[in-house]
This record gives sequence, C-alpha cells and structure tokens, in this order.
Amino acid sequence: MTDKISDSLKHYEDLEPGLVIQLGITRVTKQMIIEFATEFDPFPFHLDEQAAKKSLLGGLAASGWQTAGLSLRLLVDAFLSKVDSRGGLGFSDLKWKRPVMVNDSITGTVTLTDLRQSESHPEWAIMTLEFDIRNQRDEPVMTMSLANLVGVANPKNKSAA
Repeated sequence: MTDKISDSLKHYEDLEPGLVIQLGITRVTKQMIIEFATEFDPFPFHLDEQAAKKSLLGGLAASGWQTAGLSLRLLVDAFLSKVDSRGGLGFSDLKWKRPVMVNDSITGTVTLTDLRQSESHPEWAIMTLEFDIRNQRDEPVMTMSLANLVGVANPKNKSAA
C-alpha cells in the first residue's frame, strides 16, 4: 500500500532488471574541486595547482568522493526522484578509473541489474544499480554498484523472489 506522497512515483512493480538510465551531464570546475576538497578531502592534488602538477595526477583533480557524489546527484535527477526510493543500503566495487580534471564533464549510465522483493519486509524491494561514469572523451572515470531500497505498491502480491 502506498501513501499519498509516493502514489505518483514508480514502485517495484514498475521496474525491471535491464533498465538503463541515461544520466545528465555536469561540468567540474576548479572552484567546485577546491571547495569540496577544502571541506572534505584536503590533499594537495585537490587544492594546489602547483602541487597537483607534480603529483601522479598531473594537475588539479576532483576527489573521487566528489565524483561519486556528483554521480549520485545525476542519478537522483534522472531516476531516483521519480521512484519510491527508500534510501541506500550501501555500495560495492567502487573503482576510480581515471581522475576527473578541471573542466572535465561527467555523465554516464546506470543499469538496474537486480531487483528483488525483501523476504522480511515485503513492503520493500532491493534494486542493484551499476554505475558507468565517463568523461567528455567517453573515457571511464568511475564504476560502482549501489544497493537501494524501493517501495512496493502491493506488498500482499509478494513475488517468489
């Protein structure tokens, strides 16, 4: 049973494994990198251009955590805001494939790879989402798997999952 807030959102019954979500795009500026790093990841290669040039990254680069956060924002905008999302359960297989540099743009796809109704809480389902985040040159910059809860509109009609 849904509530009035989630009535207009997609639920477990509306989703299928194999769904590919095309994300929007965001440009990562020098200011964004420095502001994020100042507060959350204050390594020199995220804060200081001269130090960054001497690092293995070769220039000012976004924190991997910033890339992950921006990617999640893109997912919320493209998909999770339209789904009865009940929150994340965690992530696995996070890989930063290459740095996101000043003025890089990131985009990508997220694929729903698994969807199952919870045995212990039939009002919830668990969906697994696989991120493939790329820069403007179509080079992979980040991959990860995210488990997220989604509401079930009709928990009495529990599947055999």
